[in-house]
Amino acid sequence: MIKVLVVDDHPVVRDGLTSMFAQDPAFEVVGEAANGEEAVRRTRALKPDVVLMDLRMPGTDGLAATRELADTAHVLVLTTYDNDADVVAAIEAGATGYLLKDAPRDELVRAVKATARGEAVLAPAAAALLMKRVRTEAVPVLSPRELEVLKCVAAGATNRDVAKSLFITEATVKSHLLNIYAKLEVSDRAAAVTEAFHRGLLVPKISP
Repeated sequence: MIKVLVVDDHPVVRDGLTSMFAQDPAFEVVGEAANGEEAVRRTRALKPDVVLMDLRMPGTDGLAATRELADTAHVLVLTTYDNDADVVAAIEAGATGYLLKDAPRDELVRAVKATARGEAVLAPAAAALLMKRVRTEAVPVLSPRELEVLKCVAAGATNRDVAKSLFITEATVKSHLLNIYAKLEVSDRAAAVTEAFHRGLLVPKISP
């Protein structure tokens, strides 16, 4: 069972999300928070598998809370804002994923399950914004570090395995993966590996 903490300053939103996950036996909502400070405190006390984090909240906002929790929790940003500054800021803060509140229920459920596994998740709109930003900044190929991360993923490594292998944090792995998705114009790790082979960035091993 995946334990979820719902963070949003609007009670109606919290109630809706809590009710939705309560109806699914795969999830347990262990708590709620109305701001970033409360989110940090309750995450440390309740140890959820996934923190559903709103960005804009009074007091300590979602970005600040995500930054504090990046190395101790899987944070899935769930927001109405889809501008590139927010997307990049959330990723740099250490969010595992970024999803919009108008996402269909099934997409949200899949995203939370993927986040619980430590897999990077990116809404199509957010991916498009990152892609546009990458193109604007004229970064056409993967950096050496991003290629190392992708090689590990292609070999079947989890985010934790990649972090241990490259001596970086899981939050850094997630950030690299989201950058890779944007550069390769894909939305998940399997598609990233496939596209990398297609572009010749990865070369299949030939058995003797």
